[in-house]
Amino acid sequence: MSEGAQARAGWNPIRGLYRWVMRFAEGRHAWRAMAVFAFAEASFFPVPPDLLLIPMALADRKRALLLAAWATFWSVTGGVFGYMLGSLLYESLGKWLIAVYGMGGDVESFSATYKHYAYFILAQGFTPIPYKLVAISAGFAHISLPLFILYSAITRGARFTLVAGALYLFGDPVRVFIEKWLELLLVVVLVLVIVGVVAVKYLFA
Repeated sequence: MSEGAQARAGWNPIRGLYRWVMRFAEGRHAWRAMAVFAFAEASFFPVPPDLLLIPMALADRKRALLLAAWATFWSVTGGVFGYMLGSLLYESLGKWLIAVYGMGGDVESFSATYKHYAYFILAQGFTPIPYKLVAISAGFAHISLPLFILYSAITRGARFTLVAGALYLFGDPVRVFIEKWLELLLVVVLVLVIVGVVAVKYLFA
């Protein structure tokens, strides 16, 4: 790489953030951060926990599957919190939170679906539909809490295990691919988040 290219790479804020996340992923607070990140994303935070799961799994591939289980536990715990927002606090905090995301009418549509097809939760983990919307809607629909926990554990666990398992098996090639196409991958993640929100509006209108 030429000196000019190195200078441009050094000033790239996305790659600078990536390097910081990779260093943080190796630090002693990373697992606590993963717990907070997974919990928050499942109930109110908009960014998927994969953005922290991936660098942490790359940093310590031997513990990748354990990390997936850790992320699953805290994601489902956050989902239970979201369920409670829909079940007990929807008219106050839950409705306000959904309004922030511009999906006020979607909870009612999702809830009507879950009353008859609760197993749809199983498919959510493999779609860009926000899990927080699923959790709040399930609570609003008052589906069985143990059933919600079971389905959430299956779908979130499968998703995180697939990601962590791929990194465990193919860590170095994956790292090379991510570092080569970092900016494009970030755009893809943002597009998927937007697609999830749009899909909810049109499929459950």
